[in-house]
Amino acid sequence: MENAIAPVNTPEQQMMPAVAMSASENNAVAMAAQQKAIVEARYKMALARPRDLDKVRQDMLKDAQRPSFANVAIYHKPVGKGIEGPSIRFVEAAIRNMTNILTETSTISEDDERRVIRVAVSDLETNTYFSQDVTVTKTVERSKLPQGEKPIRVRTNSYGKPVYILHGTDDDILNKQNALISKAVRTLGLRLIPGDLVDEALFYVRQTQTRQDAQNPDAAKNRIIDAFAQLGVQVEMLKDYIGHELSALDPNELQTLRAIYSAIKDGETTWKAVMDEKAEKEADTKAAGAKQAPAAKKAAQPAEKADAAPTKVNAEPVDAGVGPTQESTPEDNDMFG
Repeated sequence: MENAIAPVNTPEQQMMPAVAMSASENNAVAMAAQQKAIVEARYKMALARPRDLDKVRQDMLKDAQRPSFANVAIYHKPVGKGIEGPSIRFVEAAIRNMTNILTETSTISEDDERRVIRVAVSDLETNTYFSQDVTVTKTVERSKLPQGEKPIRVRTNSYGKPVYILHGTDDDILNKQNALISKAVRTLGLRLIPGDLVDEALFYVRQTQTRQDAQNPDAAKNRIIDAFAQLGVQVEMLKDYIGHELSALDPNELQTLRAIYSAIKDGETTWKAVMDEKAEKEADTKAAGAKQAPAAKKAAQPAEKADAAPTKVNAEPVDAGVGPTQESTPEDNDMFG
């Protein structure tokens, strides 16, 4: 049997790996240089066209007086006494009005169950930088297990019912990622926007909401009903939350519903979480009332006994006709004499 002759690489073939590696390195260097040029251009543009805070204020107040913007500018989470503040839409508009603020996202790490993304917001004029890492889990929770699906794990909720953790679809993960990034941008962006401008703009937002509701309450009510319907929240569910017919909505209730809608739309909460919080508050109130009832009853018992005690009557009769009498004199009748 003849020995096999090993193939000999030509000089061109021997040079191929080195050429490929060199091209990869060249691409990396080129990308780094391009990124550096973009950053430098942004800073140069920011210095050449600095922001005017008077114009920023004017633009923010102009936005606040637009009814369509005012309707989504404030969010409300019914947790505890309630958490309320500027919505994601409000902060995004404020960042545009501020100008020269850069928002960036980059993936830090990723595995089969989670993705870690760094969100950064920079003021190009002052070189102020804030960042926050958000973790996007690649799972979703379902109260019912779809047919043919195998859960990753199962947990029990506060009602004692099973909750199935499943692998999320690409759309599920993308929606969750966008919501987390938007909330991080809002948190970081508010650190770069002057607080007095935010407070003043929110004041005008509330004025715009009040004026709009006063001009046509029925139209305002219908708009919020239609907005919730797009989220899958029907009229009966709104009535259950408010506790009465929607025809009797007062201005404060209308603004609360509007802010809850913004919170759900921004991914701050869900309608289920809103109703769970309401049920928990009602349970706490009922429990507190049950504890106070025995104490109030016990405190009322001595008073009842005191009211039921017999009144002592003098046993000796008084003869109205016995005893000395005294006639009044003019001096006695004259009080100022």
